[in-house]
Amino acid sequence: MRKIAALLLALTLLFGMSAPAGAVSTSASSAVLMDAGSGRVLFEEDMHTPRPIASITKLMTALVAVEETSELSQTITVEPEWLEGVEGSSLYLKAGDQLTLETLLYGLLLQSGNDAAQVIACWIGEDLEGFARLMNEKARELGMTNTHFTNPSGLNQEEHYSSAYDMALLACACLENPTVANICATQNISLEGRTFVNHNKLLWLEEDCVGMKTGYTEASGRTLVSAATRGAQTLVCVTLNDPDDWDDHQALLHYGFDTYPVTQLCGEGTTVGQAAVAGSVQPTVSLVAQGDCWYPLAEGEQLDMQLDVYSPLTAPIPAGTQVGTARWILDGEVVAEMPLETGTGVEDDRWKPNALVRWWMGLWGKSWETTVPGMGLI
Repeated sequence: MRKIAALLLALTLLFGMSAPAGAVSTSASSAVLMDAGSGRVLFEEDMHTPRPIASITKLMTALVAVEETSELSQTITVEPEWLEGVEGSSLYLKAGDQLTLETLLYGLLLQSGNDAAQVIACWIGEDLEGFARLMNEKARELGMTNTHFTNPSGLNQEEHYSSAYDMALLACACLENPTVANICATQNISLEGRTFVNHNKLLWLEEDCVGMKTGYTEASGRTLVSAATRGAQTLVCVTLNDPDDWDDHQALLHYGFDTYPVTQLCGEGTTVGQAAVAGSVQPTVSLVAQGDCWYPLAEGEQLDMQLDVYSPLTAPIPAGTQVGTARWILDGEVVAEMPLETGTGVEDDRWKPNALVRWWMGLWGKSWETTVPGMGLI
């Protein structure tokens, strides 16, 4: 059974001595600003309280739809029962209309069509209840603990709610899905004779904005999920019941980029340390990162790096063998991790006696490892 030996390295990243920039505030009942790469919360106001969320629900509808189907060019014929009870924003679909899933998804996320939401849900889940089950399964998978969905559009129902933090988790998952992320970032598009213009004004107001979704009902107030990318950093912002959401999102995104710029902790293939090796004349082996690792840090914050390496390391060890994990610690908590592998191979190149010497030693009842100085196992 392999033991884990903690090899502490005093690697400290210093970024000045001043405190983070002045606090920001919003007009929202709930708000959160999150670094998408690390999941670090950079700002929050009552982020875990469940509230009605209106049409930002459609981010989950789109994500489930894309994950449940592999071909967006499939043609869907609208059944009359799929349009029952539709109200609010609409693509004005009629029974018998034929559209591809791709067109329906653009109508869902850009024009916020409630009829598109129901058609997608009934086509994939057979009915609204079946699709809601898929939505809630995905929510549990993402760790959305203060969320429950009952419909694909976000129309008001007592058991349909989420929190700002949970919606940020969903937004991060949508950004990791290339299809959903691309649709959310589209300003306008024409498909199958229909033109859709994105309701998200931030796509025009903020050059770094890459989506995502607006919402409004009388019960929820204005809800908004936005995302912006600057260099290697992507931020997600969520506000619920915010009458000044455009201004608040711009202020929060600027605050995040300016106050918590992302810092590269390691790059794929870069050496982050050394580890002792037994059974070889080569005393150590280099430890290299298996990927890139970034983390947002404010001025004055510092990280310590800890290397946890499988112990003991004994030759032979091929190059590229995973041998441990690098962990970065902020204020006593692990905030980032990266698997480590050997940068080069290590051979068992110790001197070994030939058969005659081993026979002679055997006559005296001796082991060559214990007889020859310096040749024993470490």
